[in-house]
Amino acid sequence: MQYISHSEAETEQLGASLAHRLRPGAVVAYRGGLGMGKTAFTRGLARGLACQDRVTSPTFTIVNEYSGTIPLFHFDLYRLSDSDALFEIGWEDYLARGGVCAVEWSENASDALPDHTVYVTIERSDGDENLRTVTITGGDLL
Repeated sequence: MQYISHSEAETEQLGASLAHRLRPGAVVAYRGGLGMGKTAFTRGLARGLACQDRVTSPTFTIVNEYSGTIPLFHFDLYRLSDSDALFEIGWEDYLARGGVCAVEWSENASDALPDHTVYVTIERSDGDENLRTVTITGGDLL
C-alpha cells in the first residue's frame, strides 16, 4: 500500500492506522533516510497502541519501551554495525515478549528480521520538502 503524507501529523496518523492492524509479536521495519519521519510514524504507532508516554528517538539508548494495550519497543539501529550487535542487546527476548517492535535503520540488521516483518519505506516526494511517500509492504496482515 502506498500513501502520500503532506505533513508530520499525517505521517503520525498513518502510524496510528497501522497500529490498529498489528498483533502482539509484530515487527515494523523502517527504511528511509535521516529526517524522513520514522520517529513521527512511531509516535502514531504508539498512539494507536494506547501508549501514554512521550515517544522520542532511541538513537543513544538503542531501544525505548512504551506500555500500551500492546507494548511498543522502539529500536534505532543507526549505531549498530550488524545483527550480532542487535542479538547482544536481547533482540530475541524483545520478540518473545509479545509487543510490537518498531525498528528504525532496519537495514543494519536485516538478516535478524522475522519473515512476517511489515516494512515501512518513507521517502521524500519530488518538489515539496514536506511531501512524503509512505509505502507499507510485507507482514501477514496485508
